Amino acid sequence: MAEGELKDMEQFFDDLSDSFSGTEPEVHKTSVVGLFLRHMILAYSKLSFSQVFKLYTALQQYFQNGEKKTVEDADMELTSREEGERKMEKEELDVSIREEEVSCSGPLSQKQAEFFLSQQASLLKNDETKALTPASLQKELNNLLKFNPDFAEAHYLSYLNNLRVQDVFSSTHSLLHYFDRLILTGAESKSNGEEGYGRSLRYAALNLAALHCRFGHYQQAELALQEAIRIAQESNDHVCLQHCLSWLYVLGQKRSDSYVLLEHSVKKAVHFGLPRAFAGKTANKLMDALKDSDLLHWKHSLSELIDISIAQKTAIWRLYGRSTMALQQAQMLLSMNSLESVNAGVQQNNTESFAVALCHLAELHAEQGCFAAASEVLKHLKERFPPNSQHAQLWMLCDQKIQFDRAMNDGKYHLADSLVTGITALNSIEGVYRKAVVLQAQNQMSEAHQLLQKLLIHCQKIRNTEMVISVLLSVAELYWRSSSPTIALPVLLQALALSKEYRLQYLASETVLNLAFAQLILGIPEQALSLLHMAIEPILADGAVLDKGRAMFLVAKCQVASAASYDPLKKAEALEAAIENLNEAKNYFAKVDCKEQIRDVVYFQARLYHTLGRTQERNRCAMLFRQLHQELPSHGVPLINHL
Repeated sequence: MAEGELKDMEQFFDDLSDSFSGTEPEVHKTSVVGLFLRHMILAYSKLSFSQVFKLYTALQQYFQNGEKKTVEDADMELTSREEGERKMEKEELDVSIREEEVSCSGPLSQKQAEFFLSQQASLLKNDETKALTPASLQKELNNLLKFNPDFAEAHYLSYLNNLRVQDVFSSTHSLLHYFDRLILTGAESKSNGEEGYGRSLRYAALNLAALHCRFGHYQQAELALQEAIRIAQESNDHVCLQHCLSWLYVLGQKRSDSYVLLEHSVKKAVHFGLPRAFAGKTANKLMDALKDSDLLHWKHSLSELIDISIAQKTAIWRLYGRSTMALQQAQMLLSMNSLESVNAGVQQNNTESFAVALCHLAELHAEQGCFAAASEVLKHLKERFPPNSQHAQLWMLCDQKIQFDRAMNDGKYHLADSLVTGITALNSIEGVYRKAVVLQAQNQMSEAHQLLQKLLIHCQKIRNTEMVISVLLSVAELYWRSSSPTIALPVLLQALALSKEYRLQYLASETVLNLAFAQLILGIPEQALSLLHMAIEPILADGAVLDKGRAMFLVAKCQVASAASYDPLKKAEALEAAIENLNEAKNYFAKVDCKEQIRDVVYFQARLYHTLGRTQERNRCAMLFRQLHQELPSHGVPLINHL
C-alpha cells in the first residue's frame, strides 16, 4: 500500500469487509479479531477525504522509517520497549528514562494516543511529579497534533499543561481549540443528541470564565460567565447553571460589583444547596449543609469531592477560630484511603485539597510553637509539590508567612521586611498588610497608617471581611501606641460588630482583648478585667501560643492596676497572682521565641518583686531584662506606658 497509491489502501478496506461474507467467513464477527476489524472499518468509514489522505501519508512515512532500520535494530528496539514497559512501574526510574519511554517519535494509532493522553492527564491530576515535565509534554502534544490537528483531547491536555506554568495565552488558545474541535468533529452531538452543539458552547464559555478567574481577569471572567448563563438558560440546563452560580460566588469575593449579580441569583441557591460561609451562618448550619452534600459524595464514591469537602471544613473551622477542629479535619483527610484505584507506582492524592490541608497543618503547628514539626510538613510539601507544579504557590505562601511571623517574634524586622516582597508576589493583600505590620513595629506610624487606610478601603470594596477586621485591629493599635486610646475605641467596636455578624469567634475574642487594653490605658482596669473573663476562654482553648501569652500578660496588668486601691494584705495576694500569670505568659512567649514580649514580662516582674520586697527574684529578672534589652531594639513608646 505504501509503495502504491491511495486507491490501494481503499481497496484494502473494501476487501476487508468481504472477510465476514460467505457461508464460511474467514473471520467471525463476534470473535476478538472480528470485533477489532469491524472497529477499524467503522473508524475508516467515518473519515473525511482529507483525513483519509492524512492517514495514507502517515502510513507511507511509517513504512519509510521502518525500511531505514535493519531487522536487528528493530528487534533491539522492540526488546528495549518491552523491558521499559515492565520497568515503568518501578520507583527507582528517573525522569529522563521515563520520558524516553513515553515519548512518541512517530505517528501513533488512535488507541496509543488516547492511552498516552489519559495516562498523562491522570498523572497531572493525582501525582504531577510522575508526569512529563511541561516542556517535554508539550513537545509530545505538538507531535500528536502535527499528525492529527483535529484531536480535541490533545488540545485539552495542552490546556492543562499550560496551566501548570501559568501561561495565560497558550492555555486560552488550547482551550478554545479544544471546544472548536469538539464541535467540528461532532463528538458532542453524537453522544448528546441535538443538544450537543449548544452544550459545547455553554461549557466552553464556562471554562473560559474559570480560566480568566484563575489568572485574575475578573471582568473578562464575568463577561464569559454571563454568556454561559445566557446559553444555559436558553437550553434549560440546570446543571450548567449551578456551575455558573458557583463561579458567581467566587467572583463575588473578587469583585465588588459582581455582588449585584450574585444577590439576584442566590435565591435559587436553595434548590442547588449552595451554602455560603461569608453570609454569617452559624457553624452548625453550615456544617449541616456540607453534611448533606457529603452524603451524596460518599453514596456515589466521589472521592475527589470528598477530599475537597474535608479541605473546605478545615478552612472553615480555622475561619471560625476553632483550631482543634481544623486540626482534626486536616488529619482525617491525610489519613484517608482514597477510593480511586490508580496504577502501581503512582502516589495518589497529590491534589490541591491535600496541599491545602498540609498548609493548614503547618500553620497550626507553627502557631503552637512546634516549628520543627511545621518544617517537616513543609519539607514534605516541597517534595510532594515541586516548585514548578501548579499547587506549589500554596506552600510557598505558607512558608513565607511562617518565616515572617518568626522574624517578627524574634525582633528581626529587617528580615521580616525582606520577606514581604515574596509574600506580596503570591498574595498582594497579605503582602500589603504585613508591610504595614513591619512599618508599625519600626515605629513608622504615619507610613503604616496610610498603608492600612488604603488596604481597608480595598478590602471593604472586595468584601474581604477577615482582612478588614485584622486591619481595623492594627489601626486601633496604631492609635493607642500614639497615646490616643479614645480614638481607638470606635475602631475596635466596628471590628467587634463585624466579628459578631460573621460569627468569627476568634477575631471577636482578639478584639475584646484590645478593648480591654484600651480600657486599661483609660484607667478603668476593673471593667477591663471583667471583659477579659469573657474573652480569654476561646483564646486559651483554640488560640495561637503568642495570643495566649498576650492574654495572660494583659490579665496580669489588669490585676496589678486593680490592686492599687486594695489594703496591703489583699494587694500582696493580687500581686502574687499577677506574678503567676506573668510566669505563664513568659512560658507561652518562650515557645515561639518572642524575645521582645519576654523582655516586657521580666521588666514587669522585676517591678512587682521590688514592690513585694523580694530582692533576689527582682535582681534575677532585672538581669534577664538587661540582657534582652541590649540584644533587642528599644521601643518607640517607653515601657512604662505599656504598664
